[in-house]
Amino acid sequence: MPTIAATHQAAPVEESIKSPAFQAYQILHWVFTVVPILAGVDKFFNKLTEWTMYLWNPLGRIFGSAGTFMHIAGALEIVAGFLVAFKPKIGAPIVALWLAGIIVNILFQQSNYDIALRDFGLLAGALALSRLAMHFDHPHAELPRV
Repeated sequence: MPTIAATHQAAPVEESIKSPAFQAYQILHWVFTVVPILAGVDKFFNKLTEWTMYLWNPLGRIFGSAGTFMHIAGALEIVAGFLVAFKPKIGAPIVALWLAGIIVNILFQQSNYDIALRDFGLLAGALALSRLAMHFDHPHAELPRV
C-alpha cells in the first residue's frame, strides 16, 4: 500500500513576480536584510532608542559594559543583515536564533515583555523566510518571469 508521501506530491510554486509566495519571500527577504542592518548601525548612535535599557545587566558586565556589548551586538546584526541579503538560506535561521537570544535576554530582565512578544513575531517571520528561501534561494536562479 503506498504511503501518503508517495502518492501526494507538493504542487510546484511558480517563481514569478506575480506569485504570492514569491512576493512574500521578497518582502521577508528585504525586511530581514534592512532591519538588522539599521538596528545594528543604531547600536553605535542610539538615535532610535537607548539600546542598553533592554540589556540584562549581568550580560552587559560580562563584556565590560552595556555599551561595549551593544557595539558587539550591532556589528553582529549588521553582518546578519548582509548574510540574509546574499544567502537567506543561511542568514534567516541565524537571525531567528539571534531573536531567540534577544527574547531570553528580555525574559531575564523581567520587564519589556511586550518587546519580547514582538520579537517572537519577528522570530516567526525569520523562520518563514528560512522556509521560503529553501525554495527561492537557488545558486543559479534565473530572474523571475513577469
